[in-house]
Amino acid sequence: MKAGIHPDYHTITVKMTDGTEYQTRSTWGKEGDVMALEIDPTAHPAWTGGTGRMLDAGGQVAKFNKRFGGLSLKR
Repeated sequence: MKAGIHPDYHTITVKMTDGTEYQTRSTWGKEGDVMALEIDPTAHPAWTGGTGRMLDAGGQVAKFNKRFGGLSLKR
């Protein structure tokens, strides 16, 4: 590697929303910094299987279903 062109790669602590922490290496911050996550795999519905709501802004979902509702992959 060329000297002086790569970012500093060091150890940081990542703090999850439930309070657990782990050490990892990163280019974020400085050596020993703590990255506090607001959303992580233990809290976000995309990973926990929570129910999602489909927001229909201005009838866009209904418009889509009206236009493409008859399409299917069956032959």
